[in-house]
Parts: sequence; C-alpha cells; structure tokens
Amino acid sequence: MSSLHEDPPPIYLDTELAVAQIGDVVTMQGMLTMLEETLQRDIPQISSLLSSGDLLSANRLLHPLKGFLPIFCGEALCSDVARVELLSKNGSCASVAAAYGELRPELDVLLAEVSAYLNAD
Repeated sequence: MSSLHEDPPPIYLDTELAVAQIGDVVTMQGMLTMLEETLQRDIPQISSLLSSGDLLSANRLLHPLKGFLPIFCGEALCSDVARVELLSKNGSCASVAAAYGELRPELDVLLAEVSAYLNAD
C-alpha cells in the first residue's frame, strides 16, 4: 500500500533539454534510439565486468555514458554517472561495484523512460 507522502519516482529523461541541445525532434529521436541500444547493452555488461573484476573495461563503458547523458538528462543523474566513472579510474573494483550498484537502478529507470518515449504513439 503506498503512502500519500511518498515522493514521486524521479524522471531522468528530459526531451526538452535534448531538443534544445540537438536542434530538432527527428535528430533527437535518432539519438534516443542509439541511447536505448547503448543502455540495453551496457547496463548489464558493466555489472558483469565489475563482477569479474574487469575495472578497465567497465570504465571504457562508463566513460562514453558520462559524455552522452548530459544531452538527455538533468544534472543529478549526470553527476551520479560522473562520480562512478571517476571512481572507476582510480578506485577499487569493490568500491566501483558498490557505487554502480546504487547507480544501476537510476540507469534502469532512464532506459525504461527512453523506451517508453520511443514506443509512444
């Protein structure tokens, strides 16, 4: 049973921001398709890499996400991704895995939002 005082779930995808930065809706939709494909592929792969101790490869996937997300997302999620990506450069695999464990649900929500946007009529 949900409480009336629960915060609404966060919204990560900001299509107005994306259109403002990209210039038009058609190009944005194409880029969102690329983002969806990237997130579908990389979210679980980063988890797998961290589980196997391959921090360098995990960083190679986190780095482009850090650069790509500011086009589509607000500062909070971008900051979280940047924090984990930076940690992946010089932190222990265990600390990065823990930080990514906290970040992954946010990325999963973003992926769901992107998919819902692209599948909307």
